[in-house]
Amino acid sequence: MKVLIADDELRLRKIVVMHLKKNGYEVYEANNGKDAVVLAEKLVPDVIVLDINMPMMDGIQAANEIKKKDSLKDIPIIFLTARTDMESMQKGNELKVAHYLTKPFSPRELINKIRGLV
Repeated sequence: MKVLIADDELRLRKIVVMHLKKNGYEVYEANNGKDAVVLAEKLVPDVIVLDINMPMMDGIQAANEIKKKDSLKDIPIIFLTARTDMESMQKGNELKVAHYLTKPFSPRELINKIRGLV
């Protein structure tokens, strides 16, 4: 199963990648929302994990772009973010993201959420 993770924080991204690979996932990485959209179009992953606060294009904008594309619109998106404000959570609901996880988080919790999606 292919998972695309987009987060501009390299250390956190590497931790997530390590845990996902250890659990048998094929993992692809982007460090901003714009690259995440490009990679999603190229790879058509099974799940996309997006941070909200990223350069070039934030996770909300990236999710919106992904949901506009017929080939990608049904891919489950998980927001993994430090943002706990109601506006961000509401945007996640409007975009129909599968899960909204806040940092700090447990890699096990993320893996369980991904497993529950497919």
